[in-house]
Amino acid sequence: MNENEFAELAAGRALHALSDADERRYADALAAHPEWAAIAEHDAETAALLADAAQASVPPAGIRDALLAKIAVTPQTDAAEPAPARTSAPGPASAPDSAERPRRWSRRLFTLAASVVLILGLGIGAAVLIPQLVQPASVVALEKIEAASDAQQATVELESGAEATAHWSASVGSAVLVTAGLDALDEDQTYQLWFVRGEEALPAGLFETEAGAATALLDGAMHEGDVIAVTVEQAGGSPTGLPTTDPIIAIPTA
Repeated sequence: MNENEFAELAAGRALHALSDADERRYADALAAHPEWAAIAEHDAETAALLADAAQASVPPAGIRDALLAKIAVTPQTDAAEPAPARTSAPGPASAPDSAERPRRWSRRLFTLAASVVLILGLGIGAAVLIPQLVQPASVVALEKIEAASDAQQATVELESGAEATAHWSASVGSAVLVTAGLDALDEDQTYQLWFVRGEEALPAGLFETEAGAATALLDGAMHEGDVIAVTVEQAGGSPTGLPTTDPIIAIPTA
C-alpha cells in the first residue's frame, strides 16, 4: 500500500465509513508505517472541523444530480482484478449471489460518495474542505513542519540546475524533501532517500518525480545532525540496504 491509498483509507475512517476489511487494512498499514500517523490525525481534525461547521443549508440545484451521475459511470471494481474463471459446466444462468460476490468500491468511487454525503449533509461550504481529507502524507507532514516553531530548511542546487529543499523540525521529528527539475529516470531506476548518521546510511524510502517535482516524506525519525541524501538506485531500492551509487543530493541539517 502506498501513502495515497492510505490517505484515502484514513479519510474514510475519519468519516466512519470503512468496512471491516478496510479497517483491518488501515490498521495494518498504520502499524507498518507509523510515519503515516500524521495524515490520519489530519483527517480526524478535518472531519471534526466539518462537523463543527455544519449548517443546515441547501446546495445549489444540480450538484447532487451531477455527483450521483458521476458515481454511476465510475467503475466499481478494481481494474486490475481479473474476473474469476468459471470451472463448472455450462448451465442455466442464475442470479448473482451477493454473499459470494461482494460489491467492491474503487477508491475514486468512495471519494465521490463521500463528497455527496458531505455536500448534502453539511452544506456546500464543506466541499471546500473535502480535498484536505485525501492529501498525501508528505504534504500533511510538510504543513506540520512549516507550522512548527523550530522549523528549518536548507536548499541545494545541482549542476543540472535542479533544486532540492529539505524541511525538518526536531519537535515534529520528521523531514520532507521537496525537489524541482530532477531528471526523469529509466523504468528500472528509482530515487532513494537516506538519513546519513555519522558513518551510517539509513534507508528512508523511495520516491518518484512528476515533471522533475516531488514532495517526499522520509521514513523514520530524523536525528539532530543527520544529512538528508538521495541516490539513484535500481527499481525497488538498493538490494543491500546501503547506497550503491554516489549521492546526487546531500543536505546537512547541522
